[in-house]
Amino acid sequence: MSAPTDLGARLRSIERGAWIAGLAGLAAGVVAAFVQPASFFPGYLYAYLFWSGLSLGALAVLMVHYQVGGSWGYMTRRILESATRVLPVLVVLFVPILFGLGRLYPWARPEEVRADRVLQHQAPYLNVGFFLVRSGIYFVTWLACAYFLNRWSTLEDRSGNPDLWTRRRRLSGAGLVLYALPTYFASVDWVMSTEPHSSSTICGLIVIASQALGAFALATAMTVFLSGDRALHGLATRQRLNDLGNLLLTAVMLWAYVSFSQYLILWSENLPREIPWVVSRTTTGWKALALGLVVLHFAVPFVLLLFRGVKTRGPWIAAVALGLLAMRLVDDFWRVIPAFKPGGFDIDWPYLVTPIGIGGVWIAVFLGALRRRPLVPPKDPTFHAVLEEALAHE
Repeated sequence: MSAPTDLGARLRSIERGAWIAGLAGLAAGVVAAFVQPASFFPGYLYAYLFWSGLSLGALAVLMVHYQVGGSWGYMTRRILESATRVLPVLVVLFVPILFGLGRLYPWARPEEVRADRVLQHQAPYLNVGFFLVRSGIYFVTWLACAYFLNRWSTLEDRSGNPDLWTRRRRLSGAGLVLYALPTYFASVDWVMSTEPHSSSTICGLIVIASQALGAFALATAMTVFLSGDRALHGLATRQRLNDLGNLLLTAVMLWAYVSFSQYLILWSENLPREIPWVVSRTTTGWKALALGLVVLHFAVPFVLLLFRGVKTRGPWIAAVALGLLAMRLVDDFWRVIPAFKPGGFDIDWPYLVTPIGIGGVWIAVFLGALRRRPLVPPKDPTFHAVLEEALAHE
């Protein structure tokens, strides 16, 4: 592949297609909101959780890179930064969830609160006003971290000031806490409170692990896709792909560990308040989907990523990464939809158009941000060390 312009043309072409698919999906979603609102709002919620999770996971992984270093971060930084630049759009895409609060959350329905002592007890925390305030705080915190990391990265591209790297590293130390705490509470507000009679203290950790896994999978797949460009051709070596594969394997194991821990804790405690959440997702038609997650979200990628031959071959590691992204969407579907379909697995057409609508817009904005900047930071103070290491492993 000779020229970056070829890659730029491909990115623009994909971006245009993503805009068309996204706007068509959102238009179909508007129809679904009026025709079949009972399915649209849950479908929109799980789709939103998946796509917003990619941006938030990218923010976390970007800050981890600034804390620990590593040549893998040099290759993936523009991918991760571009994913965080979708966050302002995700604020706008959150609005339909606000219109559907009454359909998504029992605590947002006054008649149910009046008839339920548990909801009355939770009302000081789970109420519409406080929910809006908390969600606003979450977004402001995430956006502030993403804004400064991207701004200082852009200034570094222009000036080459090494102090800007130090600023990003210092921000990332506190930023990881500022990312984790809002994400933990947002998982309770947006996911667990669809079933306020159930509780899980580890739900937030599962969401954080899921977002990190999604971000690593996105970064891996995009690195392989972009490796034909001159900027990455000498950097995306077999050793660097192996590093990304190892990180992906670690994220898979972390997701499996926290997910199994949740199941083990709920099963061992055997409390009436917690059992329904597990039962509704591991019986009837949902049982097959749960087993599918065990096999395809953990077992298969875990085994494949043990082999260096898989991790060092671009098409193979990209296929594993794309498979994991698909299973991340299925996992979010499995976590959200059984709250509204406890009788068994069922697919309504709004469940299909909502991820296309949000996803099309997300991909278009992501690719637009990616193609407007150099694929590698041209004045990064660590560039020469990374380049020398890459050449040494060629």
